Amino acid sequence: MKIGIIGAGGIGLAFAKQAINAGHDVIVSNSRGPQSLAEAVLKLGNRARAGTRQEAAQADIVVLAVQWQQLSSALADLPAWNGKIVVDTMNPIIMPAFEFAELGGRTSSEIVASLLPGARVVKTANTLTPELLGSDPVRADTRRVLFVSGDDAAAKTTVSGILEAAGFATIDLGGLANGRLHQFPGGPLPGLNLFKLG
Repeated sequence: MKIGIIGAGGIGLAFAKQAINAGHDVIVSNSRGPQSLAEAVLKLGNRARAGTRQEAAQADIVVLAVQWQQLSSALADLPAWNGKIVVDTMNPIIMPAFEFAELGGRTSSEIVASLLPGARVVKTANTLTPELLGSDPVRADTRRVLFVSGDDAAAKTTVSGILEAAGFATIDLGGLANGRLHQFPGGPLPGLNLFKLG
């Protein structure tokens, strides 16, 4: 499976690394263009290549890993989603001021889904630092936990399968509205470095 990453910061590159560990190819993109990603792609290895946002958006699964205030520009001029799985790894924080975005009572992923008509949005990989997300999730006989929420059960199963193949344990929290449980700020789960036996 080919996974497109839109946003090549710490979380995007950590997700790319784990997707490769799970046996997938990745296309990494950012706002500065493929030429700016040569070093990052070299570190990821031969299953990674740099591309444009448009190329990343055409992959089998697309991962959004941009800063909240960059979301609209990151989604500009992309093809129709037509049932594609989109992984939302973002938290609604406006940088560099570290201000909390106004969500009008919705979760950030519900807002993301409203901007992606036809996409099947899955929220995950937003509760850990890039260092923890990108590190080996297996410790002795335990696996690091990632939380998953989304309104499409099949999409959650697919995304959870990728993460579990990389060594994570996933916990399904239900629909996107329940994403508030692992949304930062506000949810009780962000920052918890949990491990599951088995």
